[in-house]
Amino acid sequence: MSKGKTTPLACSRCSAMWAKEGTTNCWSDPAARPPRPGYCPSERKSEIIDDSFQKYTGNDEDAKLARVAAVVEGLCYQPVPGSDAVNARWNRVEDTVALAKLMNYRKIGIATCIGLLDETERLSAILSAQGLEPFSVCCKAGSIDKRRLGIAEEHKVRPGTFEPACNPIAQAQLLNQEGTDMNIIVGLCVGHDMLFAKNSEAPVTTLVVKDRVTGHNPAAVLYGQNFYYKRLQKQPVLSDDQVCELQEEG
Repeated sequence: MSKGKTTPLACSRCSAMWAKEGTTNCWSDPAARPPRPGYCPSERKSEIIDDSFQKYTGNDEDAKLARVAAVVEGLCYQPVPGSDAVNARWNRVEDTVALAKLMNYRKIGIATCIGLLDETERLSAILSAQGLEPFSVCCKAGSIDKRRLGIAEEHKVRPGTFEPACNPIAQAQLLNQEGTDMNIIVGLCVGHDMLFAKNSEAPVTTLVVKDRVTGHNPAAVLYGQNFYYKRLQKQPVLSDDQVCELQEEG
């Protein structure tokens, strides 16, 4: 490590401690905690952590959301009588509905990928059945030619054909106009999801993360690194030359 540089945040490295001890410093009883590693933010960044936590103890929307989220986290599990084991009982859709109800959210926006319209319609039916009011906006709303972004023909999904651009800011603004209480992302592309969340006035959660290869289950790649996706540790997704070339074109 270069002189003068601080130890980077790397909580992921505590996975080794968890594998060995079955716990980490931050998950342990204060009376019997293993030592904090050098990269642990609990001590080095304690002021930020404490100041942030104070925001949950007030009476504003963020504080309420933090408390409700903690309640929903507990409801997601069902204790096993006579055992300290816990049993997960709710899926992500149930979590989302429960949080909406406990927050008194009623108008629920859905920013959907055009490739997931069927899934979005099914979600809308569930939300309606639960007494909520869904509003959905497709990523291709407006059907504006992608070439207006300055995208080269060879960078289209299907070169030589008409291809509408995604418009996540419009999705956010249309749902803002509807006055939604909470918005749900269903399969927006990487980057488009960022723009949507950045421009949404309502709090945003993600139900479906787009992954075209794994059936929208990106965590599958993390479990397949020893074989199927070992290439991610061996070769760059884009070479430096490719990155420079694409940045220049953009």
